[in-house]
Amino acid sequence: MSGQRILVTGAGKGIGRETVVQLRADGHQVTALSRTAADLQSLAGETGCDTLVADLEDIDAAAAAVSAILPFDGLVNCAGVVEVEPVLETGHASFQRTLTVNTYAPLRLVQVIAGDLIERGRAGAVVNVSSIAATVGTPGHAAYCASKAGLDALTRVMAVELGPKGIRVNSVDPVVTWTPMAQKAWSDPEKAGRMRARIPNGRFAEPAEVAAVIRFLLGPQAAMVNGVSLPVDGGFTAG
Repeated sequence: MSGQRILVTGAGKGIGRETVVQLRADGHQVTALSRTAADLQSLAGETGCDTLVADLEDIDAAAAAVSAILPFDGLVNCAGVVEVEPVLETGHASFQRTLTVNTYAPLRLVQVIAGDLIERGRAGAVVNVSSIAATVGTPGHAAYCASKAGLDALTRVMAVELGPKGIRVNSVDPVVTWTPMAQKAWSDPEKAGRMRARIPNGRFAEPAEVAAVIRFLLGPQAAMVNGVSLPVDGGFTAG
């Protein structure tokens, strides 16, 4: 399958950027969304993708901007934020920001894109980029874990409601993936070493490895995969 029009959020860095690279290599028309114009400019120069500067914290404005450039055949909700705070120090502002970007923004964008697909009578696919933090308690990540657990729950509800309309919805749940956001949370060598020791593969994931799974879930080979939260974790959750 090639020639699909796909929106990828959080495309400026990490998993989102690598997803754009791989989808463009497959011949898809990709719109890369990020809040950082410089990241998008370099990505467009590298891949020839279309770009959209938007901040998902202002989800009303971002949803309106996406609505203005419909239609899309697929959506990758990859944008995410993390605040490293102990439970007893987690504040309302950081908790709300994390849930807005990581959980509510994917819901709003699915409403925009899936709503248009249904109106046009077209099938489509959505991949939400979640995390093993959806099911594994991670110290200092109260808001992040809550946001990803919510995203996995939304994935299941979306799959059940939208599947009959021809729209598949799945999520990928990576272990720590060595992106700029992960480096912020796992910069302490001792902390990172303890985490690596719990991964049977003995290392963190690379963005390209997660992007390859996203690419599969968007494609026709995954036609009967719907409502799954797929670990990409080197065996972490098998132990």
